[in-house]
Amino acid sequence: MGAIVAIVGRPNVGKSTFFNRLIQRREAIVDAVSGVTRDRHYGKTDWNGKEFSIIDTGGYVVGSDDIFEKEIDKQVELAIDEADAIIFMVDVESGVTGMDEDVAKLLRRVDKPVFLAVNKVDNGQREADAVEFYALGLGEYFSLSSINGSGTGELLDALVEVLPENLMPDDELPRFAVVGRPNAGKSSFINALIGEERYIVTDIAGTTRDSIDTKYNRFGFEFNLVDTAGIRRKAKVKEDLEFYSVMRSVRAIEHCDVCILLLDATRGFDGQVQNIFWLAQRNHKGIVILVNKWDLVEKETNTVRDYEKRIREAMEPFVDVPILFISVLNKQRIFKAIEMAVEVYKNRSKKIVTRKLNDIMLPIIENRPPPAYKGKFVKIKFCTQLPTPYPQFAFFCNLPQYVREPYKRFLENKLREQFDFTGVPMTVFMRKK
Repeated sequence: MGAIVAIVGRPNVGKSTFFNRLIQRREAIVDAVSGVTRDRHYGKTDWNGKEFSIIDTGGYVVGSDDIFEKEIDKQVELAIDEADAIIFMVDVESGVTGMDEDVAKLLRRVDKPVFLAVNKVDNGQREADAVEFYALGLGEYFSLSSINGSGTGELLDALVEVLPENLMPDDELPRFAVVGRPNAGKSSFINALIGEERYIVTDIAGTTRDSIDTKYNRFGFEFNLVDTAGIRRKAKVKEDLEFYSVMRSVRAIEHCDVCILLLDATRGFDGQVQNIFWLAQRNHKGIVILVNKWDLVEKETNTVRDYEKRIREAMEPFVDVPILFISVLNKQRIFKAIEMAVEVYKNRSKKIVTRKLNDIMLPIIENRPPPAYKGKFVKIKFCTQLPTPYPQFAFFCNLPQYVREPYKRFLENKLREQFDFTGVPMTVFMRKK
């Protein structure tokens, strides 16, 4: 379970270049698959074998300088609240600006590790110029050039030194996170579940600083509910920017087994909800989609079937996800929702015996082998499930490099049909025999 690192700083100091440099080698692998890069401000990377998420707070702000100031303060506060470490980026070409001083003032008050990165240092003269950043009162700085990558290694070495090890709590209970955009009904959903009587064993202060974990034990289910709805921020940070609610969700998603994605039926499966969905999918979490406020939707024009079809089209290619229509207000199908989440949790931790897997999959493959590529025939001999927290399968064959994406998807679909992995992202690898 990775830590979260945020990059802050005023516009045009090179935050995005640095961010892209960090995640590119990962994203190139991850996103080549679906051919889309969905959410450019969040990515995973690793350094010296330590994996962490990185968030680029830049590039959301358009407007005059005073709006800028407010926005940047907002981003910095958010980073201070949500991240485990902060990289504050400044630019040697423009020297120390008033805005940098503002940011530094906010950062001097935090007890989290802050790394001052002086960017665009690509020659000796600029190295000498960087000295003036001592004036920000943040101590030592790292000089680097995010364009050509020099100096980033030293910064990352120092960074991974201070990142917390494993953030997962010790208990083995499944963790369900309720996520979604503001006002979709997350709080009400959780209150309806827990019931005013609060059937709660304990309230543990969450692993995340503010999301509260509620141990839930009722109707034969026991699990931790990670509530992001309860993350009420200082009034200053309005929930007005898409980015903020996505950032809120990042942390909850990273720390759960199953995401219960709640959306408002009157608003639909819009861009922000999709972002959260892809975030959960990319982190290989179980997913259940709940369409709330279904009682408010015009039934003549909207049937459940049409509505569901639209959602599934937006989710492609990962469509094997349960979608439930609920009304928190009328307490309709709320417990069904939890049953679904428990099912998905079981699917995610399902392990299939190798022999059974081969008995079922090999005849299917024999029946429909991978198409020949450049006159070469691929023979798949054997398959096995890898010992990972979510389903990953390795298929051993003579020419793994010739197996194309569509065939891997065919295998994935067959695995889903045969073994029920509803709600769970999976990965299919081709390995050399």
